[in-house]
Amino acid sequence: MANTSTVAHRIEQLRAEINDYNYRYYVLDEPAVPDAEYDRLFRELQALETQYPDLITPESPTQRVGATGETTFDEVVHRLPMLSLDNAFTDEELKDFDRRVRERLGTDEPVEYVCEPKLDGLAVSLHYENGRLIQAATRGDGYAGEDITANIRTIPSVPLMLRGQGYPNLVEVRGEVYMPRAGFEALNRRLANKGDKTFVNPRNAAAGSLRQKNPKVTARRPLELCGYSVAVVDEGLLPDNHWDCLNLIKDWGFRINPEMRKASGAEECLDAYRSLLDKRATLPYEIDGIVFKVNDFSQQRTLGFISRAPRWAIAQKFPAQEELTTIEDVEFQVGRTGAVTPVARLRPVFVGGVTVSNATLHNMDEIARLDVRIGDTVFVRRAGDVIPQVVKVVLDKRPENARLIERPLHCPVCGSDIVQIEGEVVARCSGGLYCAAQRKEAIKHFASRKAMDIEGLGDKWIDILVEKGMVKTVADLYHLTVVDLQSLERMGEKSARNLVEAIAASRRPQLWRFVYALGIREVGEATAKSLARHYGTLERIAAASDDDLQTVQDVGPIVAGHIQSFFNQSHNKETIDALRSAGVEWQSESVDLAAQPLAGETWVLTGTLSEMTRDEAKEKLESLGAKVAGSVSAKTTSLVAGAAAGSKLTKAESLGVKVLSEQEFITFLETRQQS
Repeated sequence: MANTSTVAHRIEQLRAEINDYNYRYYVLDEPAVPDAEYDRLFRELQALETQYPDLITPESPTQRVGATGETTFDEVVHRLPMLSLDNAFTDEELKDFDRRVRERLGTDEPVEYVCEPKLDGLAVSLHYENGRLIQAATRGDGYAGEDITANIRTIPSVPLMLRGQGYPNLVEVRGEVYMPRAGFEALNRRLANKGDKTFVNPRNAAAGSLRQKNPKVTARRPLELCGYSVAVVDEGLLPDNHWDCLNLIKDWGFRINPEMRKASGAEECLDAYRSLLDKRATLPYEIDGIVFKVNDFSQQRTLGFISRAPRWAIAQKFPAQEELTTIEDVEFQVGRTGAVTPVARLRPVFVGGVTVSNATLHNMDEIARLDVRIGDTVFVRRAGDVIPQVVKVVLDKRPENARLIERPLHCPVCGSDIVQIEGEVVARCSGGLYCAAQRKEAIKHFASRKAMDIEGLGDKWIDILVEKGMVKTVADLYHLTVVDLQSLERMGEKSARNLVEAIAASRRPQLWRFVYALGIREVGEATAKSLARHYGTLERIAAASDDDLQTVQDVGPIVAGHIQSFFNQSHNKETIDALRSAGVEWQSESVDLAAQPLAGETWVLTGTLSEMTRDEAKEKLESLGAKVAGSVSAKTTSLVAGAAAGSKLTKAESLGVKVLSEQEFITFLETRQQS
């Protein structure tokens, strides 16, 4: 057995390595070792400390979450008050602040400031003695806060022991505890999945996490700490300016914000403000402004304090991202794919830099989760370019006449039924071909290569035709003339004639192409082919019962529901009739699946074919009753291997699947077509 001194040396070695890796990972964002190596070292340290409990120390990385007691939140009196900052809300107010600073300093020269993002979190103070964290406290009222030491110790970016050498015997570092956006969203998802109450915003989540009585709960919350000042130092000297002081605490092991910069004078401060405001939506954490601090400590002392705020610092606030307002009504909007979204009509409120009068409620499940009603007072949030959304209801302010929100039965745009298939969150308008809200997308799909294959009718021309009112339904395409198209900018006579001819050439599609072109939800190319082969005519597909539809390959209860819903809508029937009247005649197909020579077989195509395209080969196989799959399995009947066949060929050979060259495949097709 190893002697105690050897074990103690190994434990200290492991702690030093793990602390260094933690610093690089959580503070510098520069991982130095793979997770597996870190986990191996951590487990080794845990095992040694379990075997030699007398060697455990409070600053060991294994002790971030202790096993003793609950957080008491005892009062902590700050040795130096944690003062608040005055705010500037306009450029002029910031310039006035700079003018007052220069007047009090008696200088006309530009003053140097440190510009720091104002993190939207909670200010805390951390006390270290001989480099060890001994106490952490909240800001509280500025003069006394609450002891949150046990919870602060769980935050990975908080050093339990200061790094390096030469730090003072007693030092207090102040910083902001916050929750990054990604962590906040993941936390809310976990809470919602368990049916627990979610947090309104990352600041609310950070505050709730720090006030947990059980530190183990706090440890599961994705909190970070960013240092922003040194407040109390005994028996030690600090640099003579704030910028160097920030870099000093970085050397001690604290994260500092990488967006910080220095600025000379008010105009450079405003440049920093505008630059950070532009970045705001892309940062991985929430900020609500920028703090300007006079950099020189001697100038700070000259400026002093007023009331509860220093004269040498100010926070210029960004436009608020959350505000309170009331829901005056709820309307339902239809998106380009038919999704029906409830939208709250709000009492106008200035939030996120703009006046907001509408906010999304996402869907009926979200309305139920929030328990939101018409007349409620709500939190509205707008972050960057994100669509404003209702995030919380203030139940204490709910009026007696607040009304429940009910989803309409019919589309507010076209009157078609609104359908919500069981198991789906989103409700949709079923009038895909007819609904004006879905018009562009429906026409683009209808004209696409695997649908009606109208060559030359690209997205740009469809946008123009719809916007000019020349095409309102897919049937209108077949009434376009060369003269009509020539009226469009950049559409010459030859191009117009080519497009009219391409539209005319699409009038006799195969049935599966026409079914696919209709844009029935969940009916893709393969399902359309299965339906066409099974029923043979559009009339039989439209008349099929739910149970009958589910006997078709690739059709389950949800797809069957979509098919029936589509053909039950009178608007869709009218559009199909209009296509017939415009001369569109889809070709019927064989319905005797059992009689087809390749019925029940599964084929796979791989490599490059020289005599035909892969799509053409696929159509030939499907016309003979085969199913064409994308991957090889034990159920594969045959593989067609063109040039440069790769892993599919290897797998087929290993499974004993029959392999045909392209020439063998062509001969096979000729034989089947003659029989």
